[in-house]
Amino acid sequence: MLLGFVRALRAAGVDASSERLYAFLRAVSALRPGVRADVYWAGRATLCGGHDDLERYERVFAAYFGPSGEPAPRPVRATAPPRLRLVGRQAPYGPPAPGEGEPPGPPVAALASSAEVLRHRDMGELDAAERAQLRRLLAAFALHGQTRRSARRRPARRGEVDPRRTVRELLRRGGEPARLRRHTRVQRPRRVVLLVDVSGSMAPYADALLRFAHAAVRAGRTEVFTIGTRLTRVTRELSHRDPDLAMAAVAAAVPDWRGGTRLGELVREFLNRWGQRGMARGAIVVLLSDGWERGDPELLGQQMRRLHALAHQVVWANPRKARPGYAPLAAGMAAALPSVDAFVEGHSLAALERLAAVVRGARAGAGPVVPVVPVVPVRGADGA
Repeated sequence: MLLGFVRALRAAGVDASSERLYAFLRAVSALRPGVRADVYWAGRATLCGGHDDLERYERVFAAYFGPSGEPAPRPVRATAPPRLRLVGRQAPYGPPAPGEGEPPGPPVAALASSAEVLRHRDMGELDAAERAQLRRLLAAFALHGQTRRSARRRPARRGEVDPRRTVRELLRRGGEPARLRRHTRVQRPRRVVLLVDVSGSMAPYADALLRFAHAAVRAGRTEVFTIGTRLTRVTRELSHRDPDLAMAAVAAAVPDWRGGTRLGELVREFLNRWGQRGMARGAIVVLLSDGWERGDPELLGQQMRRLHALAHQVVWANPRKARPGYAPLAAGMAAALPSVDAFVEGHSLAALERLAAVVRGARAGAGPVVPVVPVVPVRGADGA
C-alpha cells in the first residue's frame, strides 16, 4: 500500500527517488503504520524535496488515504501498543478517550488498499463511489514531456565559454585578468498534445481521460483536442482550476459527444490548422482512442505518417488493448500502427501512470510497450 502511494506521488510529479522511498519506509516502521498522522508526517519529511512538492503531496495524500475534515495533526503518543484496525469507516481525529487503547487517526490500511486495487480496475466498470475516488486521484496527476535543449543559454559554472560576458568582465576590471564566464543550454520540456476520442465507443472512458487531460494542462505545456465527428480545441476550457468546472466547460464546447469517429479527416484537420504551423513540431502527440474508424483507413495511415514526420514521438493509448485476446485488427488501428512509436494501454489509472512515464521518456519504468508491427486490417473488427 505504501509503495502504491509513492507511485501515485511520482505520477503527480513528485521526485520520489528510491532513496527517499527507503527513508519513508524506515520512518513509517519506526512510527505507527496504522495511524494517519504518522504516515502523513513521515512521508512529508522524507518524500518532499522542495516547496513545489508540498502541494502535490497534500493532494495525493488526501486522494489516496481519503479526505480529512481538518489538516493532519502532529503525532500524539499513545500509552497502549498500536495495532491496525482493518475497517472501512472514517474514524475521528484526536487523542484517545480515557481507557481506550486504539491509536488516534483513521485507519489507513483499508483506504489505501482500496486505492491500490482501484489503480488496476478498468475505468469503464467502476461504480459511482469508485469513480469519485478515481477523480480525486486523477486531480493529482502531472504530465510532463521529455526535456530538450533550447536555443537560449543561461550562465553556468560549467559549459562553453561565454565570450560576451567574459569581455565585459575584462573591460569592467580595466583589462586585468578575470575568470572566464561560461554558459549552457536551457533545458525545457517538450510540448505535449493530447487527442482524446469522445465518440460513442469511448463513452465509458471519456470522462476519466478528459480529467487526466485537465491535470496535464495544469501541470505544464499541454494542448488538448477532442476528436469524434469534429475536432475541438479544449485547452482553454480545461485551464479552470476546478475539475468539475473544467468538465462543464468542455461539455458545453464539444458538440459531438458519443457520435461517430472520423480519425483520418480529423488528424488531417489538426495538421493543417495547428500541427503543420508548429504545434506538432518536436512535440509528443498522444492519441487516446480505441482506433475505430468510419472513414477511409488509408487516409488515416497517410495523415499518421505526416504526423510522425513532424512530431518527436507519437504515442497511442487504447483502452481496449488490456482485454484478453486483443489484437489491433480494427481498420483504423491497423492503418495507424506503423506510424506509432509506442502503443500502450489506457483503461486504468495504472495504465495512465505508465503512459505518463512513456511521455517523460522513462520507457524502462513504463511497463510493457508493444512494438509496432504491421497487421492485416479488418474493417469494423476490434478484437481477435
